[in-house]
Amino acid sequence: MNSSSHTETPPAPAAGIAPLLGVVARVAARLAATAHPEDVLLEVLELVRAGLAAEECGVWLLSPAGLIRNWGVGDFEVPVEEVEVALDSAATAEGRAAVIERLVAADQRLGAFVVRLARRWTDDERAGARAIANVLAPVLVHAQHSHELEEEVALRTTQVSDERRFTEKIIDSLPVGLYVIDREFRIQAWNRKRETGMQGVSREEAIGRTIFEILHRQPAELLRREFEEVFRTGRIQQFQMESLATGDLRVYRITKIPMRLADGPVTHVITIGEDVTDWKEAEGRFSQAEKLAALGQLAAGVMHEINNPLATIAACAESLQLKLEDLAAQGIELKGDYHELLTIVDNEVHRCKRIVDGLLDFSRPKTVTKSLVHINQVVEKTLFLLKHHVRFKKVHVHQHLDPELATLVYASEEQLVQVLMALLLNALDALGDTGTIIIRTRPGRTATEAVICEVIDDGQGIPRGEQSKIFEPFYTTKPPGRGTGLGLSICYGIISDHGGRIEVDSIPGKGSTFRVILPGSEGV
Repeated sequence: MNSSSHTETPPAPAAGIAPLLGVVARVAARLAATAHPEDVLLEVLELVRAGLAAEECGVWLLSPAGLIRNWGVGDFEVPVEEVEVALDSAATAEGRAAVIERLVAADQRLGAFVVRLARRWTDDERAGARAIANVLAPVLVHAQHSHELEEEVALRTTQVSDERRFTEKIIDSLPVGLYVIDREFRIQAWNRKRETGMQGVSREEAIGRTIFEILHRQPAELLRREFEEVFRTGRIQQFQMESLATGDLRVYRITKIPMRLADGPVTHVITIGEDVTDWKEAEGRFSQAEKLAALGQLAAGVMHEINNPLATIAACAESLQLKLEDLAAQGIELKGDYHELLTIVDNEVHRCKRIVDGLLDFSRPKTVTKSLVHINQVVEKTLFLLKHHVRFKKVHVHQHLDPELATLVYASEEQLVQVLMALLLNALDALGDTGTIIIRTRPGRTATEAVICEVIDDGQGIPRGEQSKIFEPFYTTKPPGRGTGLGLSICYGIISDHGGRIEVDSIPGKGSTFRVILPGSEGV
């Protein structure tokens, strides 16, 4: 603040000490009448200038940069060097008709009070200037302290504001939905993730309202019980829920965390919602791989133990069948359905052998030849092999093969044909006698998901509770005798060995989609 004002010829000097005492009194009264004395210092200096008929009147303050004339009225002629010399002296300094009074409070040098006249000073005037300096010094100390306090408060406020924004930024950057409610169930915090998505609600709309108003699609009583349980027990709650709000089935992990502002009871509850759909799918794939590995170990351990007695039973059944034929050739007919029973034994032995052979596919290391193949060619070869199948002639089979799909996969064509054939036969079983099967190819999104082949049927579909089990060994939805429950498990293992995966989407009563996803040759 460096202010100066210029006026016309100053008024004549006052005579005697009484007028000067009046100036001092008016200065003291004016400073005492305001909460911020520094704001009226120019007005005070004008009072002094008028009372002493001075040409220059100013207040100089010490700062880290040196002496500065912070407030001043009249001409500006007293040089800073003159004021510095005066500050080094304990007595009043005079020079060029100027009186320089040191401003000191509690042994602290604040600066100087400078008054310059166009004439010689009288002793009374010097006494008046000294009195005014004594009035100004504590005022300036107070002003300095107030200014420092204001700066400290402003600094602290800025720090708190920055910390709050930083914390909000952290919370908003979390890849989870987060909100906080108080004991009145009113929302006190609502992060960015909660604002986005199809069901997003803006922070401005959410803050201050009850959670029941915002999450109105969820049962209010259930929400209330969940929160009250956390408020009452102070324990973290965690559970999973499924949602179709986005159009696809998503799985969310909900965590409710108690929060205390002090050492007393729970005052708030933090709720975190995390989409764990991909994690659940990965967990399912890992679990499936573990089951297949365990099954392979099991098959390796029992294969001979089962095959040997099966071979014995088959040989005995065949021997008995030959004896019955010999007796029949001799004209001896045995009463009873021995032929039928032996046929059943033979069929069941062969069924057991097929199961064992399926198990061995998991345990025996298979040497397969891989090469660069085009998925459209694999589909066409599979359909060529199945075109003479009697049951396929009763249904409609449509191909939607992307002609622009140029990505090749590094794979065993024979095994991919085996997988697609199994999926098509399963689709045929789901249809019954009539219906439609679509086999479609299309490009994927990334190098590790470069090629997608889908087998779609409009059959009976798979209940949701069974969809997570269909790739498990021996699990089948087919009637007894129609399947071993190993087909999809074998398909799963083959596609996994190729670095891909199989997914299923199914709606009971509307049909199923089995999706084979394979990496491109660059992504292997």
